[in-house]
Amino acid sequence: MHRKKTFPHFVNNAHNINILARKIIHIDMDAFYASIEQRDNPFYKGKPLVVGGSPDGRGVVAAASYEARKFGIRSAMPSRQAVQLCKTLIFIRPRFDVYKAVSKSIRGIFHRYTDMVEPLSLDEAYLDVTEDKLRIGSAIEIAQRIKKEIKEELQLTASAGISINKFVAKMASDMNKPDGITFIGPSKVESFMEGLPVEKFFGVGKVTAAKMKALGLGTGADIKRLSESELTKHFGKTGRFFYKIVRGVDDRPVQPHRRAKSISAEDTFPQDLATLKEMERELEKIGELVHERLAKNHLQGRTITLKIKYHDFRQITRSKSFPYLVADRDTIADTAKGLLAAAYDETQKVRLLGISLSNFSAPGQASHRDEEGNQLGLF
Repeated sequence: MHRKKTFPHFVNNAHNINILARKIIHIDMDAFYASIEQRDNPFYKGKPLVVGGSPDGRGVVAAASYEARKFGIRSAMPSRQAVQLCKTLIFIRPRFDVYKAVSKSIRGIFHRYTDMVEPLSLDEAYLDVTEDKLRIGSAIEIAQRIKKEIKEELQLTASAGISINKFVAKMASDMNKPDGITFIGPSKVESFMEGLPVEKFFGVGKVTAAKMKALGLGTGADIKRLSESELTKHFGKTGRFFYKIVRGVDDRPVQPHRRAKSISAEDTFPQDLATLKEMERELEKIGELVHERLAKNHLQGRTITLKIKYHDFRQITRSKSFPYLVADRDTIADTAKGLLAAAYDETQKVRLLGISLSNFSAPGQASHRDEEGNQLGLF
């Protein structure tokens, strides 16, 4: 008789605590935007293509097919660099309405098994299947079913990582891409983390990785040799997280209703903008988008941030915070214009502008207006 795999209690000897092993799955779609384009247009199948950017070198790559990745092309890479790496590269304008619709269908598949779903973006999410709706009991089987249903219903592939916490599941999903599945069981978590190169740690960027290397920290095992106080000294609060995670401890729950930290919109222009008037006109359009997204999500915030990217790819941000909550289009656009005017340099052309609103009110927090109608937040 076939017995389903189950997760035992995980005992962390370093802290002498028992942690009930949760069953966490991280699903990551494979080259999501590019795969949708290849699915919808047979001409693109098997060819190096990127979504976003342009063949004239403007903009950046939003996503790259696996055929393009063989040339070293990655997301966030400037288009001009991507073209140099692959002369036959195909550029496609993004269709975010299509990507969002597909993402919604994928989440529908997730919810067949659990409502404990925490989306990270359109193409990835955490699932807590400790208690699954269908009482399957096996996280591995659930992941296999989800992958199968995504492939059959949407003609796309996904990779899955399965473990006892979010961090390890996230790392595991990247181990056998594309169309892979990786299980890191309780007894293997610490050894897995010890062997992981520091640059592979989720959240560790180039700067932090370089700092770690300079300290002689090349793997999780190297990090594990340092005390919590030593790690905190070098990396601040994040050092405490590193101390725990290399020991397989990550108590963060899957949050089905995780709130956005900011709402933003930006645009890269076909031609660099040279005048303040041109830039202000574009900020009005971008501000309208931010306003619509705030209204859709019923959010108000206190901090407005302007993002400016110049023709030479140099980038700056400028922010203004209010003592009250804002969300109206006029305040957003006018504040962004004011920040732009203060930073304006007539000798510098602009290729991208963006606006974001952050520092939101807490869920359920009320806001009030004074006698003149100005919005006041509760502190």
